Amino acid sequence: MLKVYLSGEIHTDWREQIIEGLKGLDVSFSAPVTDHAASDDCGVAILGDEPNKFWHDHKGAQMNAIRTRKGISDADVVVVRFGEKYKQWNAAFDAGYAAALGKSLIILHQDEHQHALKEVDAAALAVCKEPQQVVDILRYVLTSKLPG
Repeated sequence: MLKVYLSGEIHTDWREQIIEGLKGLDVSFSAPVTDHAASDDCGVAILGDEPNKFWHDHKGAQMNAIRTRKGISDADVVVVRFGEKYKQWNAAFDAGYAAALGKSLIILHQDEHQHALKEVDAAALAVCKEPQQVVDILRYVLTSKLPG
């Protein structure tokens, strides 16, 4: 079984496209919490309120890091998507963490981010623009078959 961690942008359905595209193959998927409010507020919801926004965010980031570290550590392949709208520092961190662990890394972003992500792209084994390209890569890895 190929274990794939899907990191990054949470505002589009790219994860669902990849999961659907690989249906029927021996792949398991994991991901961060993609409910933005739950991800932001998990720390204070579980450990107690914080009047200072820094500590509010810090508690949530630490709790989310438990899931992220486990998902990336267990993965064979880490896919990191950078969306168009937001600066996703957490996605860049995940890519760096995965690269440091020697994980096979696939990066997904549009051309407008090419320059900003050049170091991240250089650490990747593939850089894609569309979720279908990720599907095609993983299908090839699993079956040796080219698309079409």
